[in-house]
Amino acid sequence: MTLPGAPGHNGLPFADSAAGALLDADGLIIGWTPAAEELFSLPADRACGRPARELLADPAAWPGPPAEDRMSAWYGETVVRTGRGEELGIAFQVLPLTDTGAGTSAGPARFFVLWAPAGTVDRWRQDQAFTQELFLQDRLGLAVFDAELRLVRTNTHLLPYTGLLPDLRGLRLGDFLEAEGAAAVERRLREVLRTGLPLILAEEPVRTIEDPGDGVVMAVSAFRLQAPDGQVFGVTALFTDVTEQRRSDERLAILHRATAAVGGSLSVAGTGEELAAVLVPGLADLAVVEIAEAVFTGEEPVPGEDGLLPLRRTATAGERAAELPAGAVVPADAGCVPSLGRSPASMTAPLRARGIFLGRVTVRRGPGRSGYAPADLDLLCEIAARAALALDNARRYTREHRAAVGLQRSLLPPAQAETVAVTTSGFYLPADTTTGVGGDWFDVIPLSSARVALVAGDVVGHGLGATATMGRLRTAVRTLADLDLEPDELMVHLDDLVSQLRDEPNEPDGPVGSGRPDEPGGPVRPSRLTRPDEGGAPYEHRADPVGATCLYAVYDPVSRRCAMVSAGHPPPAVADPDGTVSYVPLNPGPPLGVSGLPFEVTEVELAPGSLLALYTDGLIEGCDSDLDEGMAELGRRLARPGAATAPLRELGQEIISARPLHRLADDVTLLLARTHAVPPGNTAVWPVEADPVAVARVRQEAARQLRDWGLEELVFTTELVLSELVTNAIRHAGGPVEVRLIRAGHLTCEVSDPSATQPRMRRALLTDEGGRGLYLVAQLTTRWGSRYTRHGKTIWAEQPIPDAPHTGGG
Repeated sequence: MTLPGAPGHNGLPFADSAAGALLDADGLIIGWTPAAEELFSLPADRACGRPARELLADPAAWPGPPAEDRMSAWYGETVVRTGRGEELGIAFQVLPLTDTGAGTSAGPARFFVLWAPAGTVDRWRQDQAFTQELFLQDRLGLAVFDAELRLVRTNTHLLPYTGLLPDLRGLRLGDFLEAEGAAAVERRLREVLRTGLPLILAEEPVRTIEDPGDGVVMAVSAFRLQAPDGQVFGVTALFTDVTEQRRSDERLAILHRATAAVGGSLSVAGTGEELAAVLVPGLADLAVVEIAEAVFTGEEPVPGEDGLLPLRRTATAGERAAELPAGAVVPADAGCVPSLGRSPASMTAPLRARGIFLGRVTVRRGPGRSGYAPADLDLLCEIAARAALALDNARRYTREHRAAVGLQRSLLPPAQAETVAVTTSGFYLPADTTTGVGGDWFDVIPLSSARVALVAGDVVGHGLGATATMGRLRTAVRTLADLDLEPDELMVHLDDLVSQLRDEPNEPDGPVGSGRPDEPGGPVRPSRLTRPDEGGAPYEHRADPVGATCLYAVYDPVSRRCAMVSAGHPPPAVADPDGTVSYVPLNPGPPLGVSGLPFEVTEVELAPGSLLALYTDGLIEGCDSDLDEGMAELGRRLARPGAATAPLRELGQEIISARPLHRLADDVTLLLARTHAVPPGNTAVWPVEADPVAVARVRQEAARQLRDWGLEELVFTTELVLSELVTNAIRHAGGPVEVRLIRAGHLTCEVSDPSATQPRMRRALLTDEGGRGLYLVAQLTTRWGSRYTRHGKTIWAEQPIPDAPHTGGG
């Protein structure tokens, strides 16, 4: 028998898995397969010999053959009744059969019928359609590999990439892909074959051998193929081109990295360097950042009269960056428009913020990479816009920082100072490195009679607020020192000033905080003062704390004694010429502005060439050390061999460098002072009786002493000055009176008396008989004044020594 025709696409797929029956020309069952026995729950001996229509639930609904062509196969669906009495929907196909050599005019001699459950047939059809459509997809690469990873079947879009052969059957991936990419994909497919675990969207870059170029990124998914008996015979892989998606992800990642990088610096140069570094190698092989010269000084760039704007090549990164020139001069509008350059391998974008052109950034790719796309230019422009904002912040910070540092420097004395009494060197390190300013200070204040005041202070807090308070306190100390007050009295006045600063009313900028008043950040207690212009509403105290510690020391090179007082400040260190180091045993008072208690003066005698170190607690106290350890370390450094004679600048740098900037808990201030002494032969002292006749003897003794010193030119003026001062002392204060001459840098004339009344210079009328003495003294000397002493007062006057360098000190 022969089959007149194979089933069409609407027939039963996988017919070898369907139930089958052989019918004679009258429709009686003459053959029954085991699959039919199972499907109909009917054994062959009960089925054979029966009309096939009896198997139907409705025998009258037997679907006959097409009337026009009984020799063609036909198919359909019906409902049958199984041997257990159950109704089952099935799909069937009838194949007419004829005997070999027999005519066909009488019709088929037999029929072969295939039955399968209707649901199973639907699934078969769906599977067939799915497979067929899958191989027709043009955006999805599909490949079937055998167990040796040879290609069995592919669709026409296995890889959306040039360089593929027209027929890939029987080839391995390595036959048309570069070895690295092919090996990576095959390694993953072998793992699927070995374990049976599916592979989901594993990304691998691949290039064809014929046209490698930039290649593509493929997301590979795969599952193992195996027969019903478990035999593995291959693997199916799906290839999806995710190149553009990956490029978009890479662009977004570059943008995020650039934003984070440029936003972390307040330095103009640092911002440029971070920008260049983040662009290589992700976006470019070479990146160049050029910034207008004015930006580095904090100013807004303004083109010159010729319309040119100088740019500084601030940062470069990538290949051959060192060979580039240092800068350029461009027209004011150059670089203001983003462009892809003369070739698709380079791009330029402006650095513009608030409408101000600050510079430009240029990127370039080497010959081994593809050119830039418009999306790349959009990315560069977005990065440049964000970098320009950071750059403008850095520019404005630079301007403000320069102003703050200028203020700080104007409030501090010169780092090096040379006086008759001491040689000094000062050092300052702010803990707030972002602003570079703080509240610590030191000072060297020349006083009368060759003396000098040394000051170290520490204001609470950091930044500009602390700097402003420091400036006020330093000015106050200098003003009080100019009055020649005793150290303890000066500190009392300074304490009063700080208390007044703390009690100053302050208009609040916003709502008062909510917290305990005694805690940082808590509310500010209102003072008892009121604002009359607002109906008696209370003022509020300043929110920023005002407090300070201070050490004030006065050194006299004649007596070689140093009197000092401390308001909560650490004691100074003294290094003797022999290398012995000790700390002055001060009895410190409370910090300024705390209690208003008196302060205690401590006096020590210093050998010539002694080294006095004043400092703030930031030098001796760190994040991981206490005060005792810090003081011990300072003592060791001052006691090292050679420290007593080392240049002060070098010694101070050595001490300061031991405090790493990133570990500073507080501002650091250090003032080193090497003491000098006025030799005994450079002073002369005479007691004077309270008798006007003694004035003549004073003039004679002074003239004789000046001649001995070789100062004949000063005899006349000195006699006049001493005559006036001694006469006033005898007339208004009585005795005892003492006269002292000091030759130390200047010639100082001193007259001391027991009176506490300060002299006052006035302009005498023509008819007045007196009142011209102090006016005459002021005219004949460069500086004069008076100071209180524990036994009265001293009036002093200074004259320059003609053509004489430093003559005092040792």
